[in-house]
Amino acid sequence: MIGRRHFIGLLGTAAAWPLGARAQEPNRMRRIGVLMPLAANDTEGQSRLIGFVQAMAQSGWIDGHNVRIDARWRGTDADGHRKHATELIALAPDAILAGGSINVSALQQATRTIPIVFAGVVDPVGSGFIDSLSRPGHNTTGFMLFEYSLSGARTA
Repeated sequence: MIGRRHFIGLLGTAAAWPLGARAQEPNRMRRIGVLMPLAANDTEGQSRLIGFVQAMAQSGWIDGHNVRIDARWRGTDADGHRKHATELIALAPDAILAGGSINVSALQQATRTIPIVFAGVVDPVGSGFIDSLSRPGHNTTGFMLFEYSLSGARTA
């Protein structure tokens, strides 16, 4: 599980991508989908989403003003990730923030064109989500909490 500070850092990075586009299309409201790996009533999940919205606002992207943030929550429904991934894709967002491997997998099955930014994925290369850490390829990129190639140095 990612910490709040890490998640806010992710948000700030995600918030920076549309700045050039905003100058080209000042009246177009951007849309960001968020697929959370937790239930909607989970306090940690709510805190993460609030942190994301606040970080976007600090970067000039105000929900309901110049960006619309659509969140879906997987919760305890075993097939919720597929259903919510399909719902988010249908909204045609400019990008999707996804938490957890199961959500990234569902999103990649649903689209190969909408950018997907992941957080909380243990091994994105081994899972086949990206080609490599230095060149993710396709429409998926993101953040890892732990770089496994460094684990030998930590245990020595």
